Amino acid sequence: MVQYTAVIKKFDSMGEKTGWTYIDVPAAIAQQLKKDTKKSFRVKGRLDEYEFYGLALTPMGGGDYILALKAAIRKQIKKQKGDMLCVQIEADDRPILPPADLLDCLTDEPAALAHFNTIAPSHQLYFIRYIESAKTDATRTKRIAQSVNTLSKKLGFSDMLRSLKNDKIHIAK
Repeated sequence: MVQYTAVIKKFDSMGEKTGWTYIDVPAAIAQQLKKDTKKSFRVKGRLDEYEFYGLALTPMGGGDYILALKAAIRKQIKKQKGDMLCVQIEADDRPILPPADLLDCLTDEPAALAHFNTIAPSHQLYFIRYIESAKTDATRTKRIAQSVNTLSKKLGFSDMLRSLKNDKIHIAK
């Protein structure tokens, strides 16, 4: 595990990353975590006393990476832009395991399962977190059905969200 101190930063204007709050992960540290990698990869560790896992490092060029700090994380660590943060970090190579109920439904739809297995683990995680964040069984069931339908059409998570948003617009009219 690599340990260092980082300053929390925020992008003012950076394309799709505009407004992101993050910490830098310099190339030297990234190389210690995952040698000769230039793509995004998952990490686990601690930010001060806050324990995390499965977060993605985003490449920024020149071997440097960033670790985005969502609002929920900033709330837990009680820090914002400009604050110092003690970072303990290591590669998180655990496989991403879909929930059993999603796997059962994907098994019944071979095309959906095949597509799910071809998408990047980070995109699989979008579907998994969407399903696991459901607060009721009815919502979870609905989200599994939406996911399986989307995957059977060989579409991605963002396609599903756009479709759901368009459905709401048509219903409202």
